[in-house]
Amino acid sequence: MVNTDRIVPITKIDYLSMIGTVLTLASVSFAVAAAADVEGNFAVTGSGAAGNVLANQPVKTLDIKSGVTGATVYFCASHDFEGLLVAGAAPTFAAGHLTNDDVAKDGVTLYKAVLASGTVTLDKVTPALA
Repeated sequence: MVNTDRIVPITKIDYLSMIGTVLTLASVSFAVAAAADVEGNFAVTGSGAAGNVLANQPVKTLDIKSGVTGATVYFCASHDFEGLLVAGAAPTFAAGHLTNDDVAKDGVTLYKAVLASGTVTLDKVTPALA
């Protein structure tokens, strides 16, 4: 329902499902990744390119497993975020981009992690107010 400020609140869908809706509207195909546990530990598995992935809950750890040569993962970090891994180890982050230490552990800021050629490019998607 529209309120007096002409704002349509998001009330019938959760944040990450809304992000999935936006990706769909932008014609970005993606798979939804489910956490291995309630804490938010994720693994991207397979061989070759994994394509686009949306984590279905805030991420504590995200391990892009051995055999995956490329992937794009959209996620928000949990309050106890520990970081991204590649094949179980700390990744090499692309110069000029974010690292695990730069990620806001707020459960709402959206990030995009891209694995290509063994390097992770990590960027914040949620815009910052100037």
